[in-house]
Amino acid sequence: MFGTRFATRINSFASAPHSFWPELSGKPTLGQMIARAATVEGLTELDLNYPDHAAGDTKAIAAMVADNGLAISGLAMRYYTNPAFKRGAFTNPDPAVRRDAIDLTKRGIDAARAMGAPMMTLWLGQDGWDYAFQCDYAKLWADEVAGIAEVAAHDPDCLISIEYKPNEPRSFALLPDAATTLLAIDEVGAKNLGVTIDFAHSLYANEQPALAAAHVMRRARLLGLHLNDGYAKRDDGLMVGAVHVHETLELLRACRKGGFDGAIYFDTFPDASGLDPVAECGANIRTVGRMIAAIDRLEADNRLAQAQAEQDAVVAVELAQLALQGRPMAL
Repeated sequence: MFGTRFATRINSFASAPHSFWPELSGKPTLGQMIARAATVEGLTELDLNYPDHAAGDTKAIAAMVADNGLAISGLAMRYYTNPAFKRGAFTNPDPAVRRDAIDLTKRGIDAARAMGAPMMTLWLGQDGWDYAFQCDYAKLWADEVAGIAEVAAHDPDCLISIEYKPNEPRSFALLPDAATTLLAIDEVGAKNLGVTIDFAHSLYANEQPALAAAHVMRRARLLGLHLNDGYAKRDDGLMVGAVHVHETLELLRACRKGGFDGAIYFDTFPDASGLDPVAECGANIRTVGRMIAAIDRLEADNRLAQAQAEQDAVVAVELAQLALQGRPMAL
């Protein structure tokens, strides 16, 4: 049921460590971060990064999460282990480095399945360029598509979700937006491929997130929904609804109408400014709960559908405002 599963970024729970572990010297362990995350009311799941968090004893890691009353919604690939990945993972000009990235991803998929996780998220942030004339774009694209096809075929029962982002760490990412990502998925043609929409990434890709979700659900599968917020210039990782309230509400409504039934994942960065991650994650869950209640109010009133049919922004925006305020829907 939409809005009943919530996941979050485990690294967030290293934020402000001494407020939770007064005697801690050094960084918290994975087990400590999991236990801290489990104190968030309403949190049901965690994503873990591979190989950062999940390259060890997969059964022990899965048991650690389960023993804290949580589930693993999926793993997410990180390409930092080989310094050569800075010039690309699936698109690296060195065939040996490219093979290393593909094989690392396959091991990550195996780890996800061993943990009982249904999905691997690919954020191919290193696949891109920084200078005009730096690369042969057709070759870069062909290598990216071939790499995605190979890892998708490795375990057809594992969902592979591509998380796009306009840039960072590269100046230009090869998969910067929903449309380009859908083009790659169409070329690969694998049934287990889909898309993860990250709200802040979508904003600074100059997208309307709800429209991006509609495109994804029309042409492929929306497998991941990452909520956060920002000022549409970079990946700020702010709390949900901190800046773009109406756009977040609209995205949630589009996802529910489109049948998205996965976990709503909070890709926020309380650790960037030393916020209490338990309080921050709890606030995100409550914010989404209020927004879903607002969507219920909107759906119970056919005036929004009528306003949208007439493209009447005055009525539509005021209805959204009233729904968010929980006030009677009287104009």
